[in-house]
Amino acid sequence: MIKVMALMKRKDGMSFQDFRKWILEDHVAFARNLPGLRKYTSNVLRAENADAPFDGMSEMYFDDEAAMAAAFSTEAGKEAGGDAAAHCSNRFRMVCDEKQQF
Repeated sequence: MIKVMALMKRKDGMSFQDFRKWILEDHVAFARNLPGLRKYTSNVLRAENADAPFDGMSEMYFDDEAAMAAAFSTEAGKEAGGDAAAHCSNRFRMVCDEKQQF
């Protein structure tokens, strides 16, 4: 299983509260449509921090990189990416191996 972490900074002019609502509620509907997505979590700062390079992060779990690539190449994957691009000024995706330490 691989984990994809997408770090996101809200787009210019978007309020922090609107970003919180978007990442915690609105964008989830797009994630639900991704084929092969095994687990999805949303993370957002508890309070606005103008110095933070990112405001939130999503975690997506797939069986492997082929499953991830297949999901993102579907119409649902393209719509999810488009929704994120419309709400973020900066995104950075990390494809990771997760190892629980304790």
